Amino acid sequence: MFESLQEKLTRALKTISGKGKITEKNIQEAIKIVKLSLLEADVNYKVVKNFIEDVKSKALGESVLKSLTPDQMFIKILKDELVKIMGEKSPLNIVHTPSFLMLVGLQGSGKTTTAAKLANFLKKKGKNPILIAADTYRPAAIDQLVTLGKKIDVPVITGDRKNPIKIVETALNEIKDSGYNVAILDTAGRLHIDDEMMSELEQIKERINPDEILMVVDAMAGQDAVNSAKTFNDRLDVTGFIVSKMDGDARGGVVLSIRYITNKPIKFIGVGEKIEDFEDFYPDRIANRILGLGDVLSLIEKAEQELDKEKMQKLSKKMIQAEFTLEDFQEQLKEIKKLGSLSKIVEMLPGAPKVDTNAGEKELKTIEAIINSMTPEERKNPKILNASRKKRIAKGSGTSVQDINKLLKNYEEMKKLMKMFKKGKMPFGLKGLKF
Repeated sequence: MFESLQEKLTRALKTISGKGKITEKNIQEAIKIVKLSLLEADVNYKVVKNFIEDVKSKALGESVLKSLTPDQMFIKILKDELVKIMGEKSPLNIVHTPSFLMLVGLQGSGKTTTAAKLANFLKKKGKNPILIAADTYRPAAIDQLVTLGKKIDVPVITGDRKNPIKIVETALNEIKDSGYNVAILDTAGRLHIDDEMMSELEQIKERINPDEILMVVDAMAGQDAVNSAKTFNDRLDVTGFIVSKMDGDARGGVVLSIRYITNKPIKFIGVGEKIEDFEDFYPDRIANRILGLGDVLSLIEKAEQELDKEKMQKLSKKMIQAEFTLEDFQEQLKEIKKLGSLSKIVEMLPGAPKVDTNAGEKELKTIEAIINSMTPEERKNPKILNASRKKRIAKGSGTSVQDINKLLKNYEEMKKLMKMFKKGKMPFGLKGLKF
């Protein structure tokens, strides 16, 4: 997320970092790099112009030029201004029972998948959602939503599958006094904005009087998405945006422009292909990610939401007691995978060094394949792994005996380390550290 922009802004910060004293020339040079970085990230030129003017007026003030830590002051100014253009955190307006959330957007923005992601997200928050499939134009859109609904155990109203207005009317009758407190409506999109589509959406809006009209925009569409957002907002008065495909090659233009242009907030972001890859939009946390400062709060929230706390506590206790087996390690890998890819986890850690996460992912897959190819007895007691067993495991996992030996060696080293900690002995190189 924002890798290219982050890399360029880091270059700007290097021009003033580590200097006990900085000059106006240093600041001007850093600001110039920031400006070019934002323009290359496809941020709207009006947004860039105002952003740079605000940063410049604050960065050239005495508080920065005479500061003992000018680089940190400059980072703070950048972060504050980034948060300013993205706005404040804006919660969903769910006050009625049921509350209607109407999703709109162009075809290809990921609207149908986003509808299911939002339903799953709200279900985990204790809501009782239902989906309405009113996209009758895109082939298989209704079937796609039905399939996704089954996956997350959320019912989908399909009506006659032909007329969006009739589908909405059917939904209104079915939902009334049904116990569902949030209805998420997936509407039809087009490849381009046309009057017929907008008229239909206006009729649906008038019929259901939605609590929220959320436009789904593709993060990779850049200024085209921002221009479309302005048109949708002018016609429908949208209440907010959901930015999809943030895990792709998104340069940042949509996220940093859309609120400034429409004066409407981003409420959620889609950060992957899985149903669970969906997050609240926190401007301050996104600013931290853009500046390479990590996002520990989001990582903690995801861990609390996705991980089995009781299981992790048991596994941690076993590890501390040096009693963990390869079966326990297998369980740990399953839990960690719930947090997303290694690159996503590293991205959220402040000050994390640039590492080859692809190589790390590959190694974890190798480890998982090896352990999965073992019998339960072998996982509990790896000492029984003789040459013939290792050959069988290597064949079954698509790895080599050398890979298995490497895993077993690392496993034994870890057990030794844990035993030393248990006895209160500090391994060489760790003496003096307090835990």
